[in-house]
Amino acid sequence: MHSFAALFTLALPVFASAHGHDRISRQHRRMSNRAASTPHVRKATYTLKDMYQGQSFLDEWDFFSESDPTNGLVDYQTKEDAASKGLAYVQDDGTTILKVDNTTTLQSGQSRASVRISSQTQYSSGLFIADIYSMPHGCSIWPAYWSVGPDWPNGGEIDVIEGVNLQELNQYTLHTGSGCSLTNESVSSGRVLSTTCTSSNGDNTGCAFQETDTRSYGHNFNMAAGGVYAHLLADDGISIWFFSRDEIPADITSQTPDPSSWSSPGAFFPSTSCNISDHFYDHSLTIDTTLCGDWAGAAYGGACPGTCADAVADPTNFDYAQWALNYIAVYQS
Repeated sequence: MHSFAALFTLALPVFASAHGHDRISRQHRRMSNRAASTPHVRKATYTLKDMYQGQSFLDEWDFFSESDPTNGLVDYQTKEDAASKGLAYVQDDGTTILKVDNTTTLQSGQSRASVRISSQTQYSSGLFIADIYSMPHGCSIWPAYWSVGPDWPNGGEIDVIEGVNLQELNQYTLHTGSGCSLTNESVSSGRVLSTTCTSSNGDNTGCAFQETDTRSYGHNFNMAAGGVYAHLLADDGISIWFFSRDEIPADITSQTPDPSSWSSPGAFFPSTSCNISDHFYDHSLTIDTTLCGDWAGAAYGGACPGTCADAVADPTNFDYAQWALNYIAVYQS
């Protein structure tokens, strides 16, 4: 999540690309939606490589405590400070909680304590399955689950979960160095928002899809007890699926995932006009919650009262600003 967010003007609530600054026109193209299988995904046997669950999120991921690159009103905490303030901990049932401070009253314009973590292990390919019970949402809040390579944007960025304020639908976005775009050959159930993946000359919009399932983000996601986000990083493309809690495939639950048998992904970024292995490598998985900043601040308004800075100052706005993580499993074929 770099310092870049683009605004899309929608009839629905305001949506933005993961981190671009520029307003762009949207393409409301609904892609074909296959209910039975995913033809572009080759059948393969996937072996569990890494399982992040419970304490491993706190011990095997690094806590980022520098200034927020997206210019948010957020004070990212060290591991020790996050633990002492009750912002990062494991519940008795094994659920990992990463939250925003909801007890401190601030002055308007002050930054609020929050958490951002990244996996110590890096990945250049694989099937990543994230089982999440709840995510942060609400006015001024900008949560994200994403991965990023070195030397941004050349190592690529994959935004799996991202949205702001009272958004209702999730957005999937890629950011790359030069020479990468989204073609109209994509087979997915999502809506194409933008097709230029390359970040250059101040345009960091990225190529993006909007999920169509209203349970994919925010309040409705949490009311459904969350679900699974799965993404496949492979040489022939990047696919991202969302499954609400009561629709998680049995092969995911049994740790024998078979993406070739799943329904069409919410987003598919084919390799046709983007060499995946050249643009996406050595990725660290990242989870964070920032506030206001380049996207949530710029998009603030509508049903959200006052100013974004005023919202950050009031701790009661952050009672639901937490990630409740079951696990993230990483498979290799």
